[in-house]
Amino acid sequence: EDNGLTDEILDETDVLIYWAHAHHDKVSDEAAKRVQEHVLKGMGIIFLHSAHKSKPFMNLLGTTGSLKWRDGNKERIWCCKPGHPIAKDIPEQFVLPEEEMYGEPFDIPNPDDLVFIGWFDGGEVFRSGCTFTRGYGKMFYFQPGHETCPTYHNPTIQKIIKNAVQWAAPVTKLEKFDCPHTPRLEP
Repeated sequence: EDNGLTDEILDETDVLIYWAHAHHDKVSDEAAKRVQEHVLKGMGIIFLHSAHKSKPFMNLLGTTGSLKWRDGNKERIWCCKPGHPIAKDIPEQFVLPEEEMYGEPFDIPNPDDLVFIGWFDGGEVFRSGCTFTRGYGKMFYFQPGHETCPTYHNPTIQKIIKNAVQWAAPVTKLEKFDCPHTPRLEP
């Protein structure tokens, strides 16, 4: 039921990196709510690749996270907000020779910042790197990372994730998040 995401572990976590591919239904609703609550209190979270269909992602954004996809293509990733801390020391554009294609429309709210846009050799585009603020927590979604591709061995991808962790690290973490303008999560 806790899926390794207990309050004790999350209390000690400054930034959670959440990668998932399948079996999103195996994460309990309670664990997903705990992650959501900790983000609202200030924990940072980085959602990678197929985590767009995870319960914590959908809970935090209030959408389905649906998108178009198909198997392997070359992806060119463009940095469209070079002054953002996540884009520090990242080139204007770079190529991943093989990556699973994700395409628009992507069912997410408008991001706070669109840091990266992906273009695939089939002509599709995708909001590949988006930031959001939820409560006191910072959230980054980053699309590259299909499990059959060597994406996470790419030094530029590693640098982006490292930058994202530093960006998402909390300035303030609350013991409890209780804002009258935010829907209260049931225990």
